[in-house]
Amino acid sequence: MDAPRIAIDAMGGDGGAATMLAGAALALARSPDLRFLIVGDEAAIRAELARHKALAAASDILHAPDTITGDDKPSQAIRRAKTTSMGLAIQAVKEREVGAAVSAGNTGALMAMAKLALRTLPGIDRPALAAIMPTLGETDVVMLDLGANTECDANNLVQFALMGAAYARTALDIDRPRTALLNIGSEELKGTDELKEAVAKLRAHPSLPLEFVGNIEADRINRGTVDVVVSDGFSGNIALKAVEGTARFVTDLLRRSFSSSVRSKLGFLISRPAMHLLRVHLDPNNHNGAVFLGLNGIVVKSHGSADEKGVANAIAVAAKLVRDDLNHLIAEDMADYRAASTPPAASIGSAA
Repeated sequence: MDAPRIAIDAMGGDGGAATMLAGAALALARSPDLRFLIVGDEAAIRAELARHKALAAASDILHAPDTITGDDKPSQAIRRAKTTSMGLAIQAVKEREVGAAVSAGNTGALMAMAKLALRTLPGIDRPALAAIMPTLGETDVVMLDLGANTECDANNLVQFALMGAAYARTALDIDRPRTALLNIGSEELKGTDELKEAVAKLRAHPSLPLEFVGNIEADRINRGTVDVVVSDGFSGNIALKAVEGTARFVTDLLRRSFSSSVRSKLGFLISRPAMHLLRVHLDPNNHNGAVFLGLNGIVVKSHGSADEKGVANAIAVAAKLVRDDLNHLIAEDMADYRAASTPPAASIGSAA
């Protein structure tokens, strides 16, 4: 297939054009076949491209006179979609000028503009925000929804399960991802009516391209026992923030402990290799790049605070999803699920 061409919202994120383009340059160094459409203030972009000659040769510039800020409401962002770097990057996806867009800007604005411009894939009622998180197992875990939908019914959760499993099959290279619903207990009689109904629907279709393992509690998300965790956006976002906060708490506590005395400092020197592995494993830049699954186009959200390594990883996520044609896979899985869920039509000669 053709080399992936990625639209970069150069003005999003805490570091602005400097960080976004440094990340794109790093992504290009890792995958020299990538091509870019850099969207934003042309003067600022050209100033940064002067530092990255290889990236300049692999990029086109699309000037955008306006920028979405962190304070902009989604409704405000939508009205300015045609003049902002974020909106024009999404428009490039819609018009098939690029295979994907990457932005580190306002999440709510990105979701609203992407959903309005791209719409959802056939069979998908709502898109979901998915991310890959580290585990103690041999592979990472895909978790969704992380905040796009605060309330979900059973059909939404089933769709999220299928989308999350398709993502895990491509990103984690797992044939039948172990998939679970986030709940307050592992027993299938616990939780909301929506969760109970979703369990029943997933149990009723054992031929799905996933292994449904039931419910999972939040303290098991990172144990490595499942490959996909499905939730509504309200619970999923809380769980994500709790996991990220705990990771920061542990690293800060260890840092404080190792600096408390001479003996502790000696202990740190001895354990430095293990501490380095821990820091790498917990560094959010190494797992950067959340995806809006279910849209008729690929949009990847980078952490606003991501450094150039984090931005490069988000771009790598976008490029892989383009190469693997994830949306085609999701559409196929949804079509198969709908066909299996449709009761057979009564024959013409059957009794009334």
